[in-house]
Amino acid sequence: MTVKSLDIHPAALAEIKSAVLWYLERSESVAEKFVAELYHAIDLIVGAPQRWPVDKHGVRKFALSKFPYAVIYKEKPAMIQILAVAHGHRRPGYWKERH
Repeated sequence: MTVKSLDIHPAALAEIKSAVLWYLERSESVAEKFVAELYHAIDLIVGAPQRWPVDKHGVRKFALSKFPYAVIYKEKPAMIQILAVAHGHRRPGYWKERH
């Protein structure tokens, strides 16, 4: 099985940074747990991108279990593109213009 490369949209990177900083301001250990869960989610996505349901636009969503975030991604022929790391209380679909 060929593992696809990973591309993280710059806006998704900014969302990750913002979330980590927010958690760091409150608790270093919680921030570390958030990062660990996010890395684990990305590993699972890269390893089996078709495992999660796809919408009519080819976009998939992996919800983190311990934090109110979801990794929004699209599988392309040669890569997995992470479009957003979206907070569950943020306006739904705000990231749709990213792909």
